[in-house]
Amino acid sequence: MEFGGLDIAVFLGFVVCVIGVGILKSRHEKTSEDYFLAGRGLSWWLIGFSLIAANISTEQFIGMSGSAAKWLGLAIASYEWMAAITLVITAFFFLPKFLGAGIYTIPEFLEYRYNEAARSLMALFMVLIYVFVTFAAVVYSGAIVAKTLFGGQVILGVEVTIRSACWVIGILAAIYVTCGGLKACAWADLIQGSALIVGGAIVLALAMKALGAATEEMIPELANIEAGAGALKRFTALNAHKLHMILPKNDPEIPWTALVLGLWIPNFYYWGLNQYITQRTLGAKSLSEGQKGIVFAAALKLIIPFIIVFPGIIAFNLYGSEMKTEAMGNNAAVLAKFEEVKGNPAGAKAAFAFDQQFPIMYEDTAREIVAFNSAAAGVTAKAEAPLLEANDELLKAIADRNKTLAKEQRIAVQQTLLGYKFDSAFALLIKKLVPVGLRGLILAAILGAVMSSLASMLNSASTIFTMDIYRKYVNKAASQMNLVTVGRICVGVFAVVGCFIAPLLDDPKFGGVFKYIQEFQGYISPGILAVFVFGLLVRKAPPITGVVGLLLNPVMYFIFAQALPKMAFLDRMALSFFCVIAVMGVITLIKPLKEPVTFPVKTDMDLTSSGVAKVFGVIVIVATLGLYAYFW
Repeated sequence: MEFGGLDIAVFLGFVVCVIGVGILKSRHEKTSEDYFLAGRGLSWWLIGFSLIAANISTEQFIGMSGSAAKWLGLAIASYEWMAAITLVITAFFFLPKFLGAGIYTIPEFLEYRYNEAARSLMALFMVLIYVFVTFAAVVYSGAIVAKTLFGGQVILGVEVTIRSACWVIGILAAIYVTCGGLKACAWADLIQGSALIVGGAIVLALAMKALGAATEEMIPELANIEAGAGALKRFTALNAHKLHMILPKNDPEIPWTALVLGLWIPNFYYWGLNQYITQRTLGAKSLSEGQKGIVFAAALKLIIPFIIVFPGIIAFNLYGSEMKTEAMGNNAAVLAKFEEVKGNPAGAKAAFAFDQQFPIMYEDTAREIVAFNSAAAGVTAKAEAPLLEANDELLKAIADRNKTLAKEQRIAVQQTLLGYKFDSAFALLIKKLVPVGLRGLILAAILGAVMSSLASMLNSASTIFTMDIYRKYVNKAASQMNLVTVGRICVGVFAVVGCFIAPLLDDPKFGGVFKYIQEFQGYISPGILAVFVFGLLVRKAPPITGVVGLLLNPVMYFIFAQALPKMAFLDRMALSFFCVIAVMGVITLIKPLKEPVTFPVKTDMDLTSSGVAKVFGVIVIVATLGLYAYFW
């Protein structure tokens, strides 16, 4: 796609503006509180925009819109609309305790409630997840946009590939957070948060316009819709099966059971206990400002599905054939490998996986693959079972067999064959619909979303490492400037590590960006949430319960993932959460504290709760329930 001079000017102007404003607003930071918490001086409107900008990234623009393009449709919006309710609860349940304790990091609170070991464990888990999972995934998803739009082109002397795009995006994000800390992030987020909402709205408008002008040659299903129907009527008629919040209980990603239990767990963890989100609220100038900022962010969350989920659904209507072509590009090498070895299943030492759409679109090839895998596994495939189910059973048999074989004898499962490249949905809308000139703005908005989230992750990972690990175990007498320096070094190191990992996610076996992030969060988020909720509600729980809860969750989640591979990961999160709660309860019954724990108040901050925030919080909750009722 052509990237004109005007696009380049807008794009570069936006980047310079964001970095410049961030550094300008934070150029006098000299203490750790200045660098990590913006001097605890953030106002509500800055907190609100910053929360949204830190959250909305290519994880949503690419991952969520891609999930909406496939069978999930509007059901994926539960991640956003449930977040609105979660944010309101966070403002009035978690935030008063955190600000009262005067903490820098969320793990720090666990030392007050449990002990030093609990704090250190949580700090270690969060740094690993930020660097190896969330940072890497968001960098990669930003690179998908660049490759889809400009793959193979040379822009400003750099050929656009997944790898080169990952490094450029990661380095840009690291620059301004290294220079400016949280205040730089917050002020940059003000620009980027506004840009991503405006950019998303423009793409939605253009997508609706294109749908309204589409012909039956482009979308054969339009023949079943009355002539002269407008874009909105076409949208609802074509996608009636996708405009529901409730999916069957056997859905592999968001069954209705997940709405009852599982989806609340990552939501409460993410918005209440996730350092790179809550760090904005810890930097509030008062409890009232923090609560108003959180409720403002909750209100903004209600509009996000309309500018991200709806475009993803429309993208499949308009460009499903292009998504199929993109997938075949991904599949080419694997299919070539299959053609090479399919005559020798016993000696090939290879097996082949495919996704839910592949056997629908390529039934004959899928049947050949199932027969090949059956011979390779030495197991007869279930003739009556659907192809995907039969092949999954064979791959499980192969995995079990591999456990007994020497390394050189094992059967290697190739990367998963795709029916459609759903993650290309939003990028295709930009490529096909956005005119020259506006492309620079849209890409700037998406880059802003990427950089905002990445900067937040880097700042928070460096804060946790510096305050919970370095100051605690390496240099207890570290000066303020030394802490700031260590934080800046951490930003650079973490960015380099994440950029090395990001290109590896191009392998389809990870199931898409959004699923990759959420799946790996299951190893830590249920346990962290359980430890916090139990510790806040059961004040006589002994310190050991915090350590046991944090260590038990990864074990339980792994066991459930192995024993119940077909269960939605959100339901596995719920099982892990309740197992941890149960074990903590048993320990407390056996050896409760003699006196309940009291939480310290170590701040001179104004801790008066906001009445205005309470009123608008109720309005947000009612509006969210109304949206669920309408799209049920």
